[in-house]
Amino acid sequence: MNEQEFAELAAGAAIDALSPDDQQRYHAALAAHPEWQRIVDADADSAGFLAEGVTRAAPSPDIRAALLARIAVTPQHGDIVLADSMPDATPDETTDAAPVTDSALAALGGEDAPKAPAHRLRFLFTLAACLALLVGVGAGAVAINTYINRPASVVALEDIQAADDAQQASVSLESGGTATAHWSASLGKSVLVTDGIPSLAEGETYELWYVRGDTPVSAGVFAADGGEATAVLAGEMHAGDVIAVTVEQDGGSPSGLPTSDPVVVIPTA
Repeated sequence: MNEQEFAELAAGAAIDALSPDDQQRYHAALAAHPEWQRIVDADADSAGFLAEGVTRAAPSPDIRAALLARIAVTPQHGDIVLADSMPDATPDETTDAAPVTDSALAALGGEDAPKAPAHRLRFLFTLAACLALLVGVGAGAVAINTYINRPASVVALEDIQAADDAQQASVSLESGGTATAHWSASLGKSVLVTDGIPSLAEGETYELWYVRGDTPVSAGVFAADGGEATAVLAGEMHAGDVIAVTVEQDGGSPSGLPTSDPVVVIPTA
């Protein structure tokens, strides 16, 4: 993943608009390229600015006075009152204004002159408010659903990064990519993030291992999509474990022991 592709994902992450797959790619790329954190911070600042909206401003006193004057002389039964100039109107000047009836409107504009659809306007306003509410609720539901359905590896990585004793270490791969291990001894969790790891032949898979002294303990298998993967290691991590990856047959080593030399070795001590 290049920086431009990451920037597009970061913009979506800032407004909680990423799919679970894109969330995984986003976290994997950020873990592999911590220098891109500046993009995340900039997008977060922009999203916060947009959320704050425009600063409220007090209306002009003249506008308020004119509005109150118009309200004072407007009948509350749906008829329209015409004033020579609403901004200059005052209660004294418009007290004698007569309501405009349907016949008066017809005389001004003909038989087809529009009438005041007060009930229709109120209905449209209510409908618009309901639509706005539904849009807001729908967007919130999407954001909540996306958050709840995050992949387990992403949740584990976020938990580790939030821990007080969070640590990480990276190694370069022969393919030119990188592998980064994230772990927290207090949580007993670890996650491996790869960027540029080679794709495997059909019938093969990557298997994770905790190596304790001379004893390898299987920690699950994972596949790399386009060279990228974020995989949580199964089981509890012990202080001093070495995190390793080997290439095994589909489903993992049938013997429970590595059958090939490791392609990734990351000490945690």
